[in-house]
Amino acid sequence: MPVTQADIDLAHRLADAAGHVIRPYFRHEHGVEIKDDQSPVTRADREAEAAMRRLLDAERSGDGIIGEEYGEKAGVTNRKWVLDPIDGTRSFTVGRAIFGTLIALVEDGWPVLGIIDQPIQRERWVGVAGRPTTLNGVPVRTRMCRELTGATIATTSPHLFDEVDVAPYLALVAAISGGNPRQGPVYGGDCYNYGLLASGHLDVVCESGLKIYDFAALVPVVEGAGGMMCDWNGDPLTADSEGHVLAIGDPARLDDVLEAMHRQRDGHDHGAEGDGHGHEGHGH
Repeated sequence: MPVTQADIDLAHRLADAAGHVIRPYFRHEHGVEIKDDQSPVTRADREAEAAMRRLLDAERSGDGIIGEEYGEKAGVTNRKWVLDPIDGTRSFTVGRAIFGTLIALVEDGWPVLGIIDQPIQRERWVGVAGRPTTLNGVPVRTRMCRELTGATIATTSPHLFDEVDVAPYLALVAAISGGNPRQGPVYGGDCYNYGLLASGHLDVVCESGLKIYDFAALVPVVEGAGGMMCDWNGDPLTADSEGHVLAIGDPARLDDVLEAMHRQRDGHDHGAEGDGHGHEGHGH
């Protein structure tokens, strides 16, 4: 079924509920702990996801839920709500307002609604399949990129790529920068980078090891702004994707991006999506 206004309104209320929990913890005692996968978690992460789950249990009890902190709840419909209460927990714990709350509605495995909410700066990108993406209610667009050389690329951290994924990422960076360190990547940002790309401030975001709660919400936001989200083979992102993610502001640059990355991969292990390697994501 298509996304309804009721779905959108509910997604806004979920973001509001998470932000209400998160803001008092920002730059205050948040009880950070290290999870089994060595990523940090705080009281804000857990309480914000719990608040969103309570809303969903009350209003959409038949839908499934996937959340970073509390796992998956099976539903009886073809819809799942995918939640990441704080995408970028490391940034949150050091007081950097470049983290975000991610909320997605996935239908039959396809992301059809997404929110990137930055609760401190009160910036909210909303993407809905078939509609223009908005930032705080105002439509936004990605920017044109006439050639790959000189484009602006971002990733959260080069240290998050595993051994197999480093080479194609560095090849892409080299193609963009032309060896000029002043045109190197922008680091940090997590989901916030994708909002910036949707608003026309970045050209490419490249990451690997992402889980569905890391990328599902990003797809409608970027694509509704005129950009493209895909894996490292150029295939669409779905619930079955393995976490190699590209966001490209100008879809005309897709072939250039893939060519730069595949020149390296063809000499190593072709097909990152099935190589069995990966890491635990951003450390969210």
